[in-house]
Amino acid sequence: MIRYRYAVRFAVPVAFLAGLLLTACENSQAVYPTRDKGDSAPRMSNEKQETIFGPEGMFGKSKPDNSGAGIGVNAFLWRASLDTISFMPITTADAFGGTIFTDWYQLPETPNERYKVNVFILDRTLRADGVKVSLFKQTRDLSGTWVDARVDPKMATDLENSILTRARQLRLVSQD
Repeated sequence: MIRYRYAVRFAVPVAFLAGLLLTACENSQAVYPTRDKGDSAPRMSNEKQETIFGPEGMFGKSKPDNSGAGIGVNAFLWRASLDTISFMPITTADAFGGTIFTDWYQLPETPNERYKVNVFILDRTLRADGVKVSLFKQTRDLSGTWVDARVDPKMATDLENSILTRARQLRLVSQD
């Protein structure tokens, strides 16, 4: 009973403060009262006014004005990565973080091997070092259990090069 009273006692002020903060964050243009020298009463002005936090607000500009709402990584690298590994089952794809994780995939011609791919897009520009691929391999032993196996580093590099080639193709097509 005592805990309930304290919860109610604090819930109302917290809800009030949350509502106050949410209404202060609206995107509407505020109208501030202003006074010219010699005027005794304030008048309303629709001119843009600065706040006490400066022209950029309390936290500054978080992104450029022309950035819009898009993905957080290079769109060509993102699309090319999805196209290149589309034959594998994708478990996680985060366009803002630039990560794509696949599930294990067995090639039909090699039933005792399976692969898993993690793609990391590291830059917002289309650059050769803007994509990193981690490739994992497992093989089936005699008892039928999957065991981690060594992957040729050239396979990951070849996959990165395939993604970069596809990204360049997508960029050329978009410029036409």
